[in-house]
Amino acid sequence: MKKTKLILLGAIAFLLTIAFACSKSDDDSSSGSSASVTALTAGSVVFSSTATINVAYTGTATLPYTGGNGVAYSAGTAIASTGVTGLTATLTAGTLANGAGNLTYTITGTPTSSGTASFAITFGGQTVTITLTVNAATTADCSSATGITKLICLCDALKASLTSTQIASLQISYAYASIIKWSNFPDAIYGNRVGLKLSGLTTAQKTLALALLQEISGSTSNEGYEELVQLLAADNYLGGNDYGEAYYHIAILGTPASTGTFEIYFGGHHTQLSNTYINGSLVGATPSFRGVEPCTYGTSLSFSKAVNGSSTATNIIPMNQEATAFSALLTGLSTTNLATAKQSTTYSDIVCGPQADWSFPTTKLGVKGSAMSSTEQALLLAAIKTYVNDLNATDAAAFLTLYTNELSDTYVAYSGSTGLATKYDYVRIDGPHVWIEYSVGSGIVLSNPATHPHSVWRDRSTDYGGTKQ
Repeated sequence: MKKTKLILLGAIAFLLTIAFACSKSDDDSSSGSSASVTALTAGSVVFSSTATINVAYTGTATLPYTGGNGVAYSAGTAIASTGVTGLTATLTAGTLANGAGNLTYTITGTPTSSGTASFAITFGGQTVTITLTVNAATTADCSSATGITKLICLCDALKASLTSTQIASLQISYAYASIIKWSNFPDAIYGNRVGLKLSGLTTAQKTLALALLQEISGSTSNEGYEELVQLLAADNYLGGNDYGEAYYHIAILGTPASTGTFEIYFGGHHTQLSNTYINGSLVGATPSFRGVEPCTYGTSLSFSKAVNGSSTATNIIPMNQEATAFSALLTGLSTTNLATAKQSTTYSDIVCGPQADWSFPTTKLGVKGSAMSSTEQALLLAAIKTYVNDLNATDAAAFLTLYTNELSDTYVAYSGSTGLATKYDYVRIDGPHVWIEYSVGSGIVLSNPATHPHSVWRDRSTDYGGTKQ
């Protein structure tokens, strides 16, 4: 009996020894803890393809080695890229050759910039760095496109030039709470604007942003894009840490497409563009705000128009054409109509300015278009055109047709003088749809006698494309 027990105990010990040995061998091969190589040849790594900024990437990296010991190894953990971030490299499981062979890494992610993405690889007792080239975006040629197709192309070209972080600031969801975030105050006072600041863009990126703004703006002399450039130059003239083109913002609210709703937003101290597109058409071109300081009418002031790449000083008086058109309208009214248009109220600023959305007065003031002669109505339409012509010709046409058809029901009111060059001079155009105000204040940054006008074009139905809270 005793001998039998000894034999059984010996057999059990032998079986346990075999089981432990087998278990230890499996663990070692599955964990890859004993896999080793004598060298990793980073200079001979082969990537399946190059990557492009802001474009989702999936590829492989084949990394040669020498001196493999034939041991199996498991998949690795993700290794984050440095330099150009946004990518990860993950080792694919395999078995080492006895000698030379290749490791395979899967590369995935979206690179946040162009340049070189580096991955620190450690395997089999060796450490090397492999590098993947990330290309800059290829700028689309939008020159042959027209209409909404060209606008979408220009939006895509701008986005393609940006990092993922910049895109997150540029393009946000279309929401009423965002589209109303504009003001006539500089950023130091009103810091709630959406979008990217021009100061955060490279020269190439700014060029693409301005190309987008030029596409949606008019090309009439001293209107549209040319007026926008002058307004930015005037703000540059004020200087300091609060004023200038560097503090203007550009944003895309929603997704530019031929269906759905999106808005192109550009705003800063003295400019606000709010172009809203629905199903491929411009439905709302307002609120459209303009202001300028300095602006002394009848006297040329020199600014450097650096915003469009020129360092040559030129004489400009932004918004002078609006003031001239309003003055011509008022002085062109008959004595009776001018008296009807005259108001006793003093207006220190525009009524329907920023944060005064959908607050149009219910009472019409001044002289009605139906009481005007055809000559007077033509002067009224000429004043309206100085605002609508800030749009490109195609988009402006529909608004001009609508406002022309409504001239008989459109009112003109003013207070102060008819020259529109003196503090508290004010004029208003109020139609079934069109609403325009022009108000002259005194200088804020610069001392008197510099005048400081604010002006806004709104539409009673299509502000923000008709979006209301």
